Amino acid sequence: MKSRETLIRLKRFQVDERRRQVVQIEAMIADFERMSAELDREILSEQDRAGINDPGHFAYPTYARAAMTRRDNLRRSADELRGQLDDARAQLAEAFDELKKVEILEERDQERERMVEAAREQSELDRIGAQLRHA
Repeated sequence: MKSRETLIRLKRFQVDERRRQVVQIEAMIADFERMSAELDREILSEQDRAGINDPGHFAYPTYARAAMTRRDNLRRSADELRGQLDDARAQLAEAFDELKKVEILEERDQERERMVEAAREQSELDRIGAQLRHA
């Protein structure tokens, strides 16, 4: 039983680690999306200030062009993280399933032990009762 308890602790640790990983990736995606939206606002502001909205125009603001590049990089990174998030969620589900299997086995073993103990107690009571009848 001791090894099963250790296994359950290990599986719970793995589930917690996977959960932390999912939360961390979700937070990074949210940060990238927030930064991307902020860059969108800065790009629009710079375009309004310069009066030029066409990135192909020779006088297009350099800052707006650099901000577009950074925004696009952030969006690509967020997309890559979404793929990692899907993988992390699948790993979390798998770790959770493994934990549940081990916990179910432990519950079955405990129930079996309770039944054996109850049968032992009943047998002892039957023996005592038989002794009292014959006394």
